[in-house]
Amino acid sequence: MNVKRIIANIAVPQESDADAFYQGILGLDLAMDQGWIRTYAGSAQMPVQISVASQGGSDTPVPDISIEVDNLDEALRRVMEANIPLEYGPVSEPWGVRRFYVRDPVGKLINILQHE
Repeated sequence: MNVKRIIANIAVPQESDADAFYQGILGLDLAMDQGWIRTYAGSAQMPVQISVASQGGSDTPVPDISIEVDNLDEALRRVMEANIPLEYGPVSEPWGVRRFYVRDPVGKLINILQHE
């Protein structure tokens, strides 16, 4: 048996509440809308991964989701334009990533990162 993919499911009061963040800020496409569940997707192919952690690194809280982007400065610009407060960073970490934390519309802690 092989794991084909792992999907993060986030409970929200209204599915469309997430559009501005996941589509507008992160640029994901709405791949599926069943009325009760929306799936946002990018075009990149990636390996199946799941992480478990006792902290988020640098003594930060463990984020609910980590999202790797190809242009952290652009992601940061969009977050700032949307007046979304930063929870941490931006910072270059000793393990070779530059990142920042924000909260999505329902309060999930999101680690947005780029490998340096």
